Amino acid sequence: MKKKKSLDSAPWIWRTVSTVSILATLLLLFGFGYAIKDVIFPEGDSALTTGQEATAPSKDKEGEPAVVENGKIRMAVIGDSLARGTGDDEGLGFVRRAGNLLKDKGYDVQVLNNLGVNGLRTDALLEKLDEQGVRYVLQQSNFILLSIGANDLFQGGQVLQGEDPPTAEQLAAALPETSKRLQEILKKVKEINPDAQIAYIGLYNPFGDVKELEKPGNAVVAAWNDAALAILNNEDKMTLVPTFDLFENHLGEYLSSDHFHPNGQGYEQIAVRIAQEFQTDTPAEGSGN
Repeated sequence: MKKKKSLDSAPWIWRTVSTVSILATLLLLFGFGYAIKDVIFPEGDSALTTGQEATAPSKDKEGEPAVVENGKIRMAVIGDSLARGTGDDEGLGFVRRAGNLLKDKGYDVQVLNNLGVNGLRTDALLEKLDEQGVRYVLQQSNFILLSIGANDLFQGGQVLQGEDPPTAEQLAAALPETSKRLQEILKKVKEINPDAQIAYIGLYNPFGDVKELEKPGNAVVAAWNDAALAILNNEDKMTLVPTFDLFENHLGEYLSSDHFHPNGQGYEQIAVRIAQEFQTDTPAEGSGN
């Protein structure tokens, strides 16, 4: 009798297991779809969004330049881990910190999206600029921040792990091709949105306190920043935000524990420079200008 009862209950057990499996699969698919939504249809940063959020482009509006109204600052940031804010213990990065500083001055600021990717290099960023969601965010911005180049020159901080520190010549070997790609990146960003102000974040030497890497690091960073400035000086609405001098004598104070990315204080210093570089014809409310 017990054996018969056990056989009778088997179909119910299998039905229950099947139902649970189907529900779990549906939940997994829903979670996956939700996770990639921001990649395909990026939304605004809720921490600073003050009004309309970025939504998927309609076909009739796709490709239109950004419409800037009433002096509103619509910020977007793209590039590497510094753009993302890696190392900031408060998770703000320079874009949200700069947005807060501009808000303190009376500007209406909206951060549309943070498109920073850890470890991104110039070649990968060039490909990323072809993505529909990325182009849409940049088209809707009027103040675009760009951080790229450090991973090309310093291999994401891995130069410290080598047995023999690289020489200035070895570090400089990456300069010609990388600076050429930076020029292509800036040209592409401008083609995507010719009306936006673009601020490129200059490099600092995170290894200025490492004896073997102080001089070669300083030399290659100085050469890189000079090359970037030469490119930017030939373009309208493009500026370089210098950071070398900020970190040169304050590495222990402004670097995070990974000895490569800024900490919260370091990002705040960069944000102050960014806010100073922002140029507008429309004064902030209450500025008296």
